[in-house]
Amino acid sequence: MEIQILHWFETLHNPITNPIFYVITTLGNAGWFWIVLAVLMLTVLPKKYKKAGLTMAIALILSLIFCNGIMKHLWARPRAFWVVGQNFVVGNEFENLYGIFNSIHDYSFPSGHSSASFAAAVSIFMWRKKEGSAALVLAALIAFSRLYFTVHYPTDVLVGTITGALYGVAAYFIVKALMNKVPKLNAIFNKQ
Repeated sequence: MEIQILHWFETLHNPITNPIFYVITTLGNAGWFWIVLAVLMLTVLPKKYKKAGLTMAIALILSLIFCNGIMKHLWARPRAFWVVGQNFVVGNEFENLYGIFNSIHDYSFPSGHSSASFAAAVSIFMWRKKEGSAALVLAALIAFSRLYFTVHYPTDVLVGTITGALYGVAAYFIVKALMNKVPKLNAIFNKQ
């Protein structure tokens, strides 16, 4: 069933949306966009964003450890474009737009792009609802792009989204606990 869903996503490919979703999907590559945003929140942006930046950094570390470091290797699920039926085939069952398949060598489950994006977006949302809402929209677009380019099964994206959101919530409570245990952090991370 998931293969059929991915083939349906391929029917959405067209010259207008292809480059748009390519840019969106690259925002999630190695979590670079979210990492840069966390660094900016911690260093350059006004003080009111520092707690969200710290929360994002912790959530992204959790996503890296648990999603990319443990879960992908534990389940070792092959990418959909590696599999034709039940046989492993490095093949062309799916359209390889922009050669996107060529640089992917890790396992599929769960989606690291979805996990990191939702970890970061939920982290922002927990402290800053307005900015967090925009981040959640971007995270959803990044997750959608992984299906659009058929680099993940739908369940990869679903589980990546859920676990990423959980990492964001966990990081929020970690930061709150740190603020309570180390009062000096309040001077650094609370707005004036």
